[in-house]
Amino acid sequence: MLHNERSRRAEPKKNHNTFTFQAVILIFTTNSQKTDMNVLILGSGGREHTLAWKIAQSKKLTKLYIAPGNAGTREVGENIDVSPTDFPALKQKALELNIDLVVVGPEDPLVKGVRDFFVNDAELKNIPVIGPDKRGAELEGSKEVAKEFMAKYNIPTAAYGSFTLDTYNEACTFLDTMKAPYVLKADGLAAGKGVLIINDLQEAKDSLKVMLEGQFGDASAKVVIEEFLDGIEVSYFVLTDGDNYKLLPEAKDYKRIGVGDTGLNTGGMGAISPVPFADKVFTQKVIDRIVEPTIEGLKKEGIEYQGFIFIGLIMVNNEPMVIEYNVRMGDPETQVVIPRIESDFLELLAAIPEKKLNEQSFTIKDETATTVVLVSGGYPEEYEKGKIITGIEKVTDSIVFHAGTGVNGNDVVTNGGRVIAVTSFGANKEEALKKSFDSANTIQFDKKYFRNDIGFDL
Repeated sequence: MLHNERSRRAEPKKNHNTFTFQAVILIFTTNSQKTDMNVLILGSGGREHTLAWKIAQSKKLTKLYIAPGNAGTREVGENIDVSPTDFPALKQKALELNIDLVVVGPEDPLVKGVRDFFVNDAELKNIPVIGPDKRGAELEGSKEVAKEFMAKYNIPTAAYGSFTLDTYNEACTFLDTMKAPYVLKADGLAAGKGVLIINDLQEAKDSLKVMLEGQFGDASAKVVIEEFLDGIEVSYFVLTDGDNYKLLPEAKDYKRIGVGDTGLNTGGMGAISPVPFADKVFTQKVIDRIVEPTIEGLKKEGIEYQGFIFIGLIMVNNEPMVIEYNVRMGDPETQVVIPRIESDFLELLAAIPEKKLNEQSFTIKDETATTVVLVSGGYPEEYEKGKIITGIEKVTDSIVFHAGTGVNGNDVVTNGGRVIAVTSFGANKEEALKKSFDSANTIQFDKKYFRNDIGFDL
């Protein structure tokens, strides 16, 4: 299927339906600005392995580096032992390795200003960074900033209030006006764990105080209280050069640790793309009411936003409402979104610095992609590392993306809570999930756990 580009509304629409896939490749070749690129990806998770896996397939690529990477990324590029937030060390490596493009995986370096660091350095300023600047990253770095942005640009979202320990009494009064369940969100980054959904009013007030007193460190010095929205969630992904944008495939992920969406929140236990209820009508609502107002709002704010916008939505009575913005790709959503893109992904990324994203087209697989995440026993609470992983080489019907893995001698070992994501394709979600579950059972490590009901609500 040819995926027609989603660019600015002012851009004339082009009919690509008669193009073959080979014709699309020809467009890419014609529009290529640089055919030999050294690329540096920042990060070490499943998202970064997936991006590395895809970029490694590009004809434009000369050399791929991942900082710091994991046991899987070393198979498609070269890992370098540098933290994504150690900006001076990144500078040294970027210059030493003649890097032409930096792709930022996680949110932390973006919120800390990695793009600003490159732009403001005389030796680095000509190395493009795929990711927003510090101001743009506040859409994820501060729940309050994100909610204020949505309100200013009439982007549909839940009613909210923002409070600190000094305004705790006002927060309790605000909770008194709300209906259960009560949603409490740490304002800052809390590794995906800073959201509480509580049914009892007094428990909500008590939990709010604990949060404000430092439960999530500085991230919960301010807490956003939100109206609870009842519906089904879906995530949309936008790639933008600041003027033009591409709408990537949507996905649905599963955050709870337990079967039936029970238990504690995690970073994500699995994902599916496409999402059946996210049809053309619903997607057009998302574009008109959320995607384009978001990009126009960023421009009006004077924010030079070049990179990914992850829009977490909930469908309430067939209408989309925004739960949150992220300023990077999701994990494990990346593991189903990126493999569905058939075309040269580096071509898209390379067009961003020159604001020529509107000149690029890309194709998407019609098949359903599913990913199932294998986690360490005890996750998302205490868990052990260093468990030997076996059986990866026996997986034939799936793509194995490493997340929390490392190397110990000749062994691949666990090195995080979420260890591996197993992605499969099928004519439908049932066929794809069967492959993912079979592959999940093939891979072994001590106290391995995965959810066997991904996609149950679709």
